[in-house]
Amino acid sequence: MTVDISKVFQKLCNKIAILLIFVLVEFIIFIWKLTSDTQPITTRQYIKFIEEKNPTIRYNKKLNSHGDCSVCLCEFEEGEKVRRLKCKHTFHKDCLDKWLQDYFATCPLCREQVLPDNVVLKHREQRNQQSNIEGNDENLPYVLFLLRGGNNSHLRRYV
Repeated sequence: MTVDISKVFQKLCNKIAILLIFVLVEFIIFIWKLTSDTQPITTRQYIKFIEEKNPTIRYNKKLNSHGDCSVCLCEFEEGEKVRRLKCKHTFHKDCLDKWLQDYFATCPLCREQVLPDNVVLKHREQRNQQSNIEGNDENLPYVLFLLRGGNNSHLRRYV
């Protein structure tokens, strides 16, 4: 059994080249994001922005005639923290904050815009970056595919 050292060396060089290209692309994306004018907004900054535009108030029966939160469907209790939007709809503070973070930047009832689009996009960009950092394992099978010279027999258990 003879091993052709030149073929082994060639395969090794190809795999190193692919890995270096992958690292270079990731580095270029990282630098591009650092120099970008539009920096992502963290969740803390996003909540602060919500608070500035729609301050938290304490619920009292004079504030709202129907007296329940349309997000969680629970009745308001005297003194609870709520947010009253410009459209005059009122929600529990935590319910509305969760809605604005996870779903839409609109009133859950009338869909009137609560936050500017650019703020929402910057926050979603930050959340996407966070999930990409946490979920980088998803690309592992494809990196292995490239590093193994294109043999896809190992991919079947991942797909």
